[in-house]
Amino acid sequence: MLAGALLFAVLWLRGAPVPTARQWGASALVGLLLLGVGNGGLVFAQQSVPSGVAALVVGSLPLWTALFGGLFGQWPGHTERWGLAIGFGGIVLLNLGSDMGGSLLPTLALLVSPMSWALGSVWSRRLPMPHGLMSTAAQMLCGGVVMLGFSLLIGERPTAMPTPRAVLAFFYLVVFGSLVGYSAYGYLLRNARPSLATSYAYVNPVLAVFLGGILAGETMTPTAWLAMGAILGAVVLLTRKK
Repeated sequence: MLAGALLFAVLWLRGAPVPTARQWGASALVGLLLLGVGNGGLVFAQQSVPSGVAALVVGSLPLWTALFGGLFGQWPGHTERWGLAIGFGGIVLLNLGSDMGGSLLPTLALLVSPMSWALGSVWSRRLPMPHGLMSTAAQMLCGGVVMLGFSLLIGERPTAMPTPRAVLAFFYLVVFGSLVGYSAYGYLLRNARPSLATSYAYVNPVLAVFLGGILAGETMTPTAWLAMGAILGAVVLLTRKK
């Protein structure tokens, strides 16, 4: 909500048109699917489901996007299908040996999360969305309201002041996760094929493994190297088509 409000204020001060009622409605729908259910469901699930399993399930995002894109009339080409299959195989290899764990509700939330994100991503291209970055601002505002509503519904309340480290982490996510990352994703959705826009879901686990080695001293197994090669090769296949 904070990121959406900041972006909205800057755009409004620069003279960008305020979204119409129809555009607010479309933004609310996309914000619900991408942020409320997609991102919110993942955050809820990761409190009890192993992170390796979460990475595996989120790695299915390009596959769901290709499916929904096909149902909307944009099936991936032959090379893209190979890229999708190889990339998902790499995600499976990278998380070999993980188990689902957790209880039923978080597991269901985790499984629904990438499906909802994929549906929202594909559907947004056919809805009367606001123009440019105003679309991103409206989605974040609406999605933030939805997540706040979910939070209050399940009884979450602030019980103590967050630590300085937690406050810094929060503002890091406001700036880089929302203002930079989500805005970049919105731009991709408006200007690239769905399978290419969601290919970041293959790259994220690779970056996580590298950062684990650099920051936490984790070692790479031969299987992990093989998986990373498959993932990067899949991204190459997905980005070849112009």
